[in-house]
Amino acid sequence: MRIVRLIGAFLLAASSIGCAQAHGVAAIAISDDTQIFGDYLSAHFAADHHDFAEAARFYDAALDQDPNNPDLLMPAFSYTASAGDMVGAAKLAERVVAAVPDNRAARLVLAVTALKRHDYKDARAQIAKSAQGPFTSFTVALIDAWAAAGQDDAKTAAADLKTLHAQQAADGLAYFNEAMVAELLGDKTTADADYQAALKASGPTPRVIDAYGRFLERNGRTEEARALYMKLSSDGGFAPIIGPALARIASGTKPEPLVASAEGGAAEALFGIGASLNDDTSRDVSIFYLRLALYLQPKLDLATILLADRFESLEKYDDAIEAYRGVAHDSPYYRMAAVEVAVDLARLDKTDEAIADLKALTIEFPQDIETWTALGDTYRQAQNFPDAVKAYDSAIKASGTPDKKEWPLFYARAIAEQQTDNWPAAEADLKQALTLSPDQPQVLNYLGYSWVDKGRNIKEALGMLEKARKLAPQDGYIIDSVGWAYYRLGRYKEAVNTLEDAIQLVPGDPTINDHLGDAYWRIGRRLDAKFQWNHALAFGPEAAEKSKIEKKLQAGLNRDDRS
Repeated sequence: MRIVRLIGAFLLAASSIGCAQAHGVAAIAISDDTQIFGDYLSAHFAADHHDFAEAARFYDAALDQDPNNPDLLMPAFSYTASAGDMVGAAKLAERVVAAVPDNRAARLVLAVTALKRHDYKDARAQIAKSAQGPFTSFTVALIDAWAAAGQDDAKTAAADLKTLHAQQAADGLAYFNEAMVAELLGDKTTADADYQAALKASGPTPRVIDAYGRFLERNGRTEEARALYMKLSSDGGFAPIIGPALARIASGTKPEPLVASAEGGAAEALFGIGASLNDDTSRDVSIFYLRLALYLQPKLDLATILLADRFESLEKYDDAIEAYRGVAHDSPYYRMAAVEVAVDLARLDKTDEAIADLKALTIEFPQDIETWTALGDTYRQAQNFPDAVKAYDSAIKASGTPDKKEWPLFYARAIAEQQTDNWPAAEADLKQALTLSPDQPQVLNYLGYSWVDKGRNIKEALGMLEKARKLAPQDGYIIDSVGWAYYRLGRYKEAVNTLEDAIQLVPGDPTINDHLGDAYWRIGRRLDAKFQWNHALAFGPEAAEKSKIEKKLQAGLNRDDRS
């Protein structure tokens, strides 16, 4: 499964959680000292490229030379925290609050570092001094509740968490934290009721299932726990939880609670916030929260995986690999993290290393579909299509009787098969993919266009392609396929209109320009045809196509020409 799919299932409240802190760098007053200005520019450059550690290093260097410059202090603090150096961030946070006593991010870091050393009184004092706002009140309530729980103050913790219910779409998160607090403080009746309320409010999410299942197991309700797990056993998103849980039940082992301390609960809360910040403008802020969560709970593997995913979204693949490699081999998430390491190595053009890692994983996990699929994808990226087919063969074999969710496997294998000049096998796989999932526009397009280009089943292909266009109306390549089907059927005016639509969406594609030139020629627009063919040449067609286009520019199209 992709990481996004897994993490998405953990979100307990999304739309209500906004952005608390950003890394934007404003225009600031900088000394004309050459070294300071150079460090500042280097920091700014690193920040623009999401190199948090480098940005922190250069801002800190500039701050050392100009320690009273408040415009250097805040970004130095912010990037130090986002780089994961919470000890350094806490020292800078003390300086920030000396200048701006209610600074939200600094007070949060100080509260978290107090939780880390089990100083719950100071944690509450720090978070209470934070500036208030719609989002920060959410964070303040969660941190204060867990610090109160650390003081065995159930009444205050409950009052804090009750305020979350007033915020839109936050009931699931509120009930989940209420349940974990109650369980930590020994109130089993309240914990049970709140876990069930969390399930009702948010649906079965892996984090709630894990926590509630453990609660049931620990309290002698093994059959209820088993039923809870089995109900979700067919959903791959729950596999890292359900597999170990069923093994525990079989062996009679009692699990630890999901949250065994106040700081562990605060880490869960910070992870939930970080997970909810999933739009493009909030990725840096999400990393900030995930760093805080991992400072409190270094073995919170889902936070590690989500941190890596955030780095991937920023195309910081080396940072993502470093994070994924922090997942221990005995973790239920190890296999997933190891596959993602290989995927990121391939993205960095370290294909041989990626393939070696994936081959080792297939030996360790021979029935894992995703590992075989990733290996096939990596071979295909390396244009090793025969080995890609073999890897997809193993993935399909491991899947057993294929169901709807396996359609991408047949589609991927079909692409590799076509590249090995095995069109009959590719055609069969494309048909199988459509049997499993009939409304996939890319599969409809691939099979339909292939038929059109081969001059086979063109009327049937046109129907498929028109369906694909309805499913993906802004896909210029699909629209081109429809236009080309019209062309092959001799419906040249319709071809022109359709291909003009395609070229508006993908103006720089040589094939679409070539197709439109052919269609113009057929309706008598000879100058326009040559104009489009020249465009096609300018956009770098493959050598074989380039030769055909050059020939058309010299002699035009004959009546019997197919292209």
